Amino acid sequence: MKNRQEISARIAEIKSELQLLGDLRPGSLTRQYKDSKNKTGGFYQINYMHKMKSKSDYVKKEFVETMEEQVNEYRKFKLLINEWVELGIMNSKLQMKTNERKKNEN
Repeated sequence: MKNRQEISARIAEIKSELQLLGDLRPGSLTRQYKDSKNKTGGFYQINYMHKMKSKSDYVKKEFVETMEEQVNEYRKFKLLINEWVELGIMNSKLQMKTNERKKNEN
């Protein structure tokens, strides 16, 4: 388990990394075909959840690259936030142990 200084340092790094993120877009971008046997043509679609509702949007070819970047940035965002929460839980547990030890020493 990490100590509280290491946890605080990593949380500070996460905050810095979050500031560097670009535009975010949740979801997954896929190429869809009207005829699954004949894989010509097709169109792009992004599927995502927002406010507990599943949504889908069509994406024009000229926006596919931008959309992929936004989806990747969102994935980075989620990973960083999840790590921050885990570190916060670890920090809280360590703080409670420290306070308990101090209480028992008195």
